[in-house]
Amino acid sequence: MAENEWTVLLPAEIHPAGPESIADIATTVSRDEYETREQLLADADRFDAVITRIEPIDREFIDEASRLRIIAKHGVGYDNIDIDAATENGVLVSNTPGVNSCAVAEHAITLLLAVRRELLRADRAVRAGRGDGYEVVTDEFGTDTVGLYGYGDIGSEVASLCSGLGMDCLVYDPYVDGSELSNYATNVDTTATLFERSDAVSVHAPLTAETRRDISRRELELLSPSGILINTARAEIVDRNALVSSLETGSIAGVGLDVFADGPPSQDHPLFEYENVVLTPHIGAQTTDALTQMSVESATDVRSAYDGRVPETSLNSGEVP
Repeated sequence: MAENEWTVLLPAEIHPAGPESIADIATTVSRDEYETREQLLADADRFDAVITRIEPIDREFIDEASRLRIIAKHGVGYDNIDIDAATENGVLVSNTPGVNSCAVAEHAITLLLAVRRELLRADRAVRAGRGDGYEVVTDEFGTDTVGLYGYGDIGSEVASLCSGLGMDCLVYDPYVDGSELSNYATNVDTTATLFERSDAVSVHAPLTAETRRDISRRELELLSPSGILINTARAEIVDRNALVSSLETGSIAGVGLDVFADGPPSQDHPLFEYENVVLTPHIGAQTTDALTQMSVESATDVRSAYDGRVPETSLNSGEVP
């Protein structure tokens, strides 16, 4: 163990490969060792680094963590981290872009296929003993156009998978130049155009002030009655009330969601009553490969900070001394 070893706070669940890779420089503490937030806050000043998945790292914690040098996100989306507070306190923030792209892209396509082929309804029919009389007919994907709301690492991977299935792709991402798109993706200028010209739209953008509830009633009404919405990014990008209304009126054909605004939904969630809605509990990135790599990469960022280096994936290094 290094003479000046760090203490690193880990998420309650993390693949051991990452923590093991920094065992020579750090002692690790799991978040589930703290029964209450108050206990965690009381201990905040013992941590030199934090690796976090979905747990919020807010201003209150950062202000109390006087020794904190880096917050390493185990994943891509960092809306659970108060970057402004981190920057003001001289704390680096990093993430692991690209590591889970394939896993999330595969899950988005899985949801799309499940909704289009009405697998939930078919499964229920078999379980209820009605398999012999099941005569629901669904459409194929061959001539469909998939719209991608966001074209980062995950969105570009989805475009590649869509191309392999014979589908065309449209992209709306104001931060990506058309020349950066692959040969099988075409840029559009507005969200409205994306929805109007797509048979299905898959969301792959970060949650920001700009994207929050950017997909609302107007956009959903532009989808055809056979249109599908898939969201494996952040729930708050889509206006939930508008989504429920679109399902209620039948203005869209179905929905596939892997994300929810307030964690797993309660039993009275309004989407539960629809058989054309497929819901999964934020498992898009939960593959063995992705979890291992995210663990290792976030731990690598901690080691970089320990060595006095700035991680390549730092999100605020330009503002932190």
